[in-house]
Amino acid sequence: MRGSDAGQGAARGFGTGQGPAGGFNAGQERDAAAGGFARGAGRGGFAADAGAEGRGGFGADADADAETGGRAADAMAGQDDEGREAAGGGSRKRRRTPPSDWQFPVLTAMGLRPGQQKTIVIVASVIGAVAALAGVAIFATSLGAYRPDREPSAALLGPNTTLPQVFRGWKSPKLFDPLADRAKDAKALTEKEVFGQSELAVDKKLRLKLVAKRLDSDCSAAVQGEGLTERVSDAGCTQAARGLYVSSDGRYVGQYTLLNLKDGQAATELVDALETLYRGGWARPLPSSKGSFPAGGYSEAGGYALGHYVGLVWLGRVDGAEPGVKDDYVSLTLGLRGAEKAVYRRVVAITGPKS
Repeated sequence: MRGSDAGQGAARGFGTGQGPAGGFNAGQERDAAAGGFARGAGRGGFAADAGAEGRGGFGADADADAETGGRAADAMAGQDDEGREAAGGGSRKRRRTPPSDWQFPVLTAMGLRPGQQKTIVIVASVIGAVAALAGVAIFATSLGAYRPDREPSAALLGPNTTLPQVFRGWKSPKLFDPLADRAKDAKALTEKEVFGQSELAVDKKLRLKLVAKRLDSDCSAAVQGEGLTERVSDAGCTQAARGLYVSSDGRYVGQYTLLNLKDGQAATELVDALETLYRGGWARPLPSSKGSFPAGGYSEAGGYALGHYVGLVWLGRVDGAEPGVKDDYVSLTLGLRGAEKAVYRRVVAITGPKS
C-alpha cells in the first residue's frame, strides 16, 4: 500500500504538468546520474519532491541513485581536473615530466630529441673553443717573436771591470725646465767650466781633490757596456765630461760624469734605463796614480736628470770595503755634486739672475 501511494505520488507529480521544479520519474533520475548531473538533479528533482512528501519507497530509491550518480560525477570531475589515479587504486598522482633544459626551438623544429640537441651543443662549443685558440695563435704569430733584452752583466766587460753595486736615479727638478731643450742651450761645455775648482767641500774638514779630468766629444769613449753605449748614442750625446776626485784623508775615491744629451726627455729615459743597465755598464773610470776604484770593490752610484744633461755620481772607499758607520756617503755625494754648478749657471744665463 505504501509503494502504491508512492507511485500515485509520482503520478500526481507528473500528471499535474510540473516542470523540473516539480520532479522527475525514476528513469529520468537514473539517466541524470549516469550523465554526471545526479547531484544537481537530486537537489532540484525527484529527491526534493520525495523529501517534501515525506514518503519512502521509490523516492528512497531515487535518492540512492542520485547519491551514486553524484559520486560518479565527482569522480569524473576529479579525473578531468587532476588526471587519472595510478593503476591499482593508489592515491598518489603522477606528475608531469619537466621539460629538458637542452631544447632549442631551431633544433626541436628539425626533429631532434633533447639528448641529441645536448650532444650537438657540446660538440659545437668544443669546436668553437679550438677555433678561437687557433685564431689567437695565428694572430700572436703574426706579431713576431719576442726576444727579451739580455740581462746586463759585468762578466761581459772582463774580470777587472769595476761597476757600482748600488744605483739610485732621480728625475729632473722643475728648476731645470729652461734647459729641457738643447737648442736653447747650444753652447758646448768646456773642461774649465765643469772642473774649474780643484777642490770640492764635503764638510769643514773633509775635501775632495780633483786628480784627473777629461772632456770627450765621443761619448762612447766615456762609458762602457754595450747596452749603455747604445742608450747614450740614441739620446744624442755630444759631450761627456769626467772628473776623478780623492778625499783629503785618502779614504774615498769619487768620479763625476756630465753627459750632454739632446733634450730633457732623453735625459729622463737614460736615468730610468740605468736602473738595470748599471749592472752591465757604467762610466769608464779615469786612471790616476793618486787614486782609483779597486777592481771588484764596493761602490755606490746615482743618476740625476738636469734638463738635457745627466749627472752620474760614483763613490767608493779606496780599499774597496763596504761603507761602515762612520762612512757618510750622503755628504760625500753632495760634495761631489759641486761639479753641477756649471749647469746651474746655465739656467741663470737663460732665465736671468732673478729666477
